Amino acid sequence: MNALNRAISRVPDESTVKFDLATAPLRDLNAALHKLTAESNETYWKVANPAGLHAIAAGLNAPVTVEIDGPVGYYCAGMNKFARVIVNGTAGVGVAENMMSGFVHVKGDASQAAGATGVGGMLVIDGNASARCGISMKGIDIVVKGSVGHMSAFMAQAGALVVLGDAGEALGDSLYEAKLFVRGSVASLGADCIEKEMREEHKALLAEKLTAAGILGEVDIGEFRRYGSARTLYHFHVDNVSSY
Repeated sequence: MNALNRAISRVPDESTVKFDLATAPLRDLNAALHKLTAESNETYWKVANPAGLHAIAAGLNAPVTVEIDGPVGYYCAGMNKFARVIVNGTAGVGVAENMMSGFVHVKGDASQAAGATGVGGMLVIDGNASARCGISMKGIDIVVKGSVGHMSAFMAQAGALVVLGDAGEALGDSLYEAKLFVRGSVASLGADCIEKEMREEHKALLAEKLTAAGILGEVDIGEFRRYGSARTLYHFHVDNVSSY
């Protein structure tokens, strides 16, 4: 029996697959996941002993669920498309980086650049996220139940960043059209990011994101403040040269 066969076990209904990274390499896991299609019967994968390995469940392209029991390293669920990835632990740099669609849920803290350049889907982080959360986000929705570090939503172009805790320095620096909602304090705002009025349509949008994250009833929407672009850096102007 080879390492891959030793690592994989199936429950009787054949829809759940258990994979042990202590007995087979990560390359085998990702290769098996990459072969899945929308017609695959193996729709739920449980991954044991991740041990902080990098790029676990990266590049998925099928509507399956992958539950990882333990901490993961860099770029877990990167480039995700359609899949639901659950991390029962902490995540390293770039979790859900360049995510296209689907749902990624980190049930611990996340390191730097969580959801970076994400185009779609939703990333939920139960703990805190470090610096540059949502950097250059392009349509992804990110909900952080804890706080985020400095330079979060730097050059964020589209999507929404919802923070139930506090935000570090230079929030939304060089922001484009992403929507930022923070319930706690903000250490400072970055270049061209300003606080904006929280109108009814924005409350409805926030409620939509909290509902999708499964936490609408846990918080009061009235406690959030909205931040967005002042739109003074869209085109070069000599009066703003020090802000570029």
